[in-house]
Amino acid sequence: MKGIILAGGTGSRLYPLTKVTNKHLLPVGKFPMIHYPIVNMKNAGITDILIVSGTDHVGDMIAFLGSGSEYGCDFTFKVQDQPDGIAGALKLCKSFVGSDNFLVVLGDNIFEIDIKHHIDSFNTSAKFFFKRMENPNRFGVAVLNDDFELLEIEEKPSNPKSDLACMGIYMYTSELFNYVDDLKKSERMEYEVSDLNNLMIKNHKTSYVIMDEFCMDAGTMDSYHYTNKILIENDKRPRG
Repeated sequence: MKGIILAGGTGSRLYPLTKVTNKHLLPVGKFPMIHYPIVNMKNAGITDILIVSGTDHVGDMIAFLGSGSEYGCDFTFKVQDQPDGIAGALKLCKSFVGSDNFLVVLGDNIFEIDIKHHIDSFNTSAKFFFKRMENPNRFGVAVLNDDFELLEIEEKPSNPKSDLACMGIYMYTSELFNYVDDLKKSERMEYEVSDLNNLMIKNHKTSYVIMDEFCMDAGTMDSYHYTNKILIENDKRPRG
């Protein structure tokens, strides 16, 4: 399985901290934010990792991470010319993935779930990772039927049908790339990952996980400072 870390975007929710740097290079606990998904992937046995970043700070990203040798990994870098959404970034990853399975993690996600267990048991075309949240409307939200089967993922709904927020961890087969070129931009002028995920749910067998472990999107000012506080006070490490 290959790994993809999406580390682009404008970082507007963390401005002015992101005025001169990519948000994924901001310190969280003792390390830059992007350190955590890399370590999670490495601990799970994933060493071939593609990092997608924007044009403004990709040079800083490469300067900090280098070839990946310090992590025992091989890094490849792709530039996302326009911040056109998560699915827009995934459009750039087809040649890197080839026919392999792959794990996608948003670079501002700090989590401690045992990813290796889920890699070893991966037997569907996609697997989604949810967490119960008090404010799921900030995320993609799971819609389940009475048998707890996943019907769809609603992107940032004003009236969520559940409290299960999609936490920016996705596992796919290469079948995903059958659909990326058919996507249309949303009203936000982005290619929405929920649209892509819903095509997978509609056309393939998929699965999902509800996480109990620590997991936080550190991409807002409140969540960034909260995650820093938790990691510093508890000296947490991602287990992989």
